[in-house]
Amino acid sequence: MSVQESKLPVSWLTRSDGLAAQWRDFLLLLGRVLLGWIFILSGWRKLMDIPAFAASMPRRDLPTFLGYIAPFVEFVGGILLVVGLATRYAALLMLLFVIIATFSSHRYWNYPEAQRANQNSHFWKNISMMGGTVLLFVTGAGRYAVDAML
Repeated sequence: MSVQESKLPVSWLTRSDGLAAQWRDFLLLLGRVLLGWIFILSGWRKLMDIPAFAASMPRRDLPTFLGYIAPFVEFVGGILLVVGLATRYAALLMLLFVIIATFSSHRYWNYPEAQRANQNSHFWKNISMMGGTVLLFVTGAGRYAVDAML
């Protein structure tokens, strides 16, 4: 391998590090919007019929009263992430929310074979969302956020 060939990957890696640093705040904004948006959409659907959602709590092995709290937590938590307000606290709140939702609603091992693959996908999607909330907790909201203005 020539010297020229060995520098190519390092050059691209260095360039990608530079792009990440240069675009950091925009990418944090993009990540917050992408992560927060799913909470907003899902929370809004639940807010539109809270009694039906609350009625589903016992089959998830959760107390019914959580069905009256969770839609607000999910919707408002998503908005907080998108706008970058109290981002670290919102990230922790959403982490707790996703942990509860994952282990109560997407226990794929308890579903019949016909539904198992779908629930498995939802379970692991939620695990990745947990990773996103942890990253937001660590990084904070970035410059393009209400947190930065305060």
